[in-house]
Amino acid sequence: MSLSHPALDEPLTHRRRMLILAICCMSLLIVSLDNTVLNVALPSMRKELDADVAGMQWTIDAYTLVLASLLMLAGSTADRIGRRKVFMTGLVLFTIGSVLCSLAPSLESLIAFRMVQAVGGSMLNPVAMSIITNTFTEPRERARAIGVWGAVVGISMAAGPLVGGLLVDTVGWRSIFWVNLPVGLAALLLTLRYVPESRAPKPRRPDPVGQILVIALLGSVTYAIIEAPAKGWLSAEILVFSAVAVCALVSLVLYERRRDEPLIDLRFFRSAPFSGATVIAVSAFAALAGFLFLSTLYLQDVRGLDALHAGLWMLPMAAMCFVCAPLSGRLVGSRGPRISLLVAGVAMTVSGVLFAAFEAETSNTTLVIGYVVFGIGFGFVNAPITNTAVSGMPRAQAGVAAAVASTSRQVGGTLGVAVIGAVLAAGMASSASSSTDFVEASKPAWWIIAGCGLSVLVVGAVTSGRWARGTAIRTAERLEHTEAAEASVKV
Repeated sequence: MSLSHPALDEPLTHRRRMLILAICCMSLLIVSLDNTVLNVALPSMRKELDADVAGMQWTIDAYTLVLASLLMLAGSTADRIGRRKVFMTGLVLFTIGSVLCSLAPSLESLIAFRMVQAVGGSMLNPVAMSIITNTFTEPRERARAIGVWGAVVGISMAAGPLVGGLLVDTVGWRSIFWVNLPVGLAALLLTLRYVPESRAPKPRRPDPVGQILVIALLGSVTYAIIEAPAKGWLSAEILVFSAVAVCALVSLVLYERRRDEPLIDLRFFRSAPFSGATVIAVSAFAALAGFLFLSTLYLQDVRGLDALHAGLWMLPMAAMCFVCAPLSGRLVGSRGPRISLLVAGVAMTVSGVLFAAFEAETSNTTLVIGYVVFGIGFGFVNAPITNTAVSGMPRAQAGVAAAVASTSRQVGGTLGVAVIGAVLAAGMASSASSSTDFVEASKPAWWIIAGCGLSVLVVGAVTSGRWARGTAIRTAERLEHTEAAEASVKV
C-alpha cells in the first residue's frame, strides 16, 4: 500500500474525516498519557535519581514550560508552512525524546530530554486542533469532534495511572516512556497516508522577539515559584527573576500591539468568550496539575501504596472525566458552553473544598467522592474551552487560536505544579512521616485548587452570556474585515 498522501483536492468523506480525527486523538493521547503516567512514577524516580520535591517539580515543569513557550510559534509556523508537515515533525521529535528519557542516567539529563519531548509536543496538540477545525467545518459536528478530543484526555487519565503503575511495579519507571513509541510511530504512518496538507491562505511572518519574550516570561515565573521556598521569597535571586518576568510581560504587550502580524494576536482577546476560555484553561489545568501532584504524593508517600494501587485509587476521577467529556461536547454543540462551564466550576470547587475543609483524604469514602466530583468537573471543562477558542475565529488563523488555548492549558499546568509544590514544601515542617503532617501541610494547596474551580465558575458565567456572545461576533467580523482588506492590498 502506498504511503503517499491523497491529493489535496480529494473530497473528505465521512470515513476519511473520522480517520483524521483518530490520528489527531492519537497525538493527544501520547502527550496526555505521558503526563499522567509520569505522575504515578514520581516517587520511584525520586528514589532512584535521589531528587527532592523541587527536582520532581522540574521533571514536570521543564516539559510544560518548554511546551507552553513554543505552542504559539508551532501554531503560526504550521499555518505558514503546512500543518501536516509540522505535525509529522512533532511526532518524530516526541518519539525520539521519549526514547532518550527512558535512557536518562541522571535527574539533569532526564529534565533535558523532557525538554526535547516538549519541543515535539508543541507541534502536536495545537496543530492537531487546527487540522480538526479545518476538517470539521460545521459548528455542531466540530463541537462533537472536540468532545471526542476531550474524551481522549479522560482515556489518558484512566489508562495512565493503571498502565504507569503496572509498568513501574513490574519493569521500572523507565518503561513508562516506551508507551509512546508504538502510538507515535502508528500516528506518523497514518498521517503520511491520510492527512492532507493544509496551510493558511495568508502566511504569518515569524516573530522572534515575541517568542523570546514569551520564553523569558514563562521561564522566570516558573523558576521563581519553584525555587522560592528553598531560596527565600525575598532573596536577591528570586527578586531578580520576578523583575525579569514583569519586564518581559510589559515588553511583550507593548511590542505585540505594534506588530501587524504578532505572535500573540491581542485582537483575539476583544472577544469575551475567547478571553474567558483562556482564563478558564489556566485555572482548570492548574487545578488538575495540582490535584494529580498532591494525590500521587499522598497515596504513595503517606498511605504507602505502590504505583499500581495508587493508580487504581485515582481511577474514579479518570472514569468520570472519560464519561463526561463527550457529554460536554454534545452539550456545547446543542446548547452552547454555558451549562458545561457552570457544571465544571461547581464540581471542581466542591472537590477542592472537600479536601481543604473536610480532610477528604483521611476517609476512603470521602476520598473517592472527592475524586469522582473532580473528575466530573474536569470532564465538563475541556470541550467548552477548545470550542470557544476556535469558534468564530477565521479558519486562516485556526492554528494560532488553538495554540493560544493550548498554551493556556500548559501555563496552567506549569503554574499548578509550581505553586502547589511550593505551598506544600513551605507547609512541611518535616517530611511527611504521617498522614496528619501531610494533610495539614496540604490544606492551603487544596484551597488554591478550590479557588481555581471558583474561577472557572465565575468566569464561565460572565463570559458565556448574551453580552459575551456579542463581543465574539464583533471580534470575528473585525478580524474577517481586516484579513479581507489586507488580502485586497496584497493583490
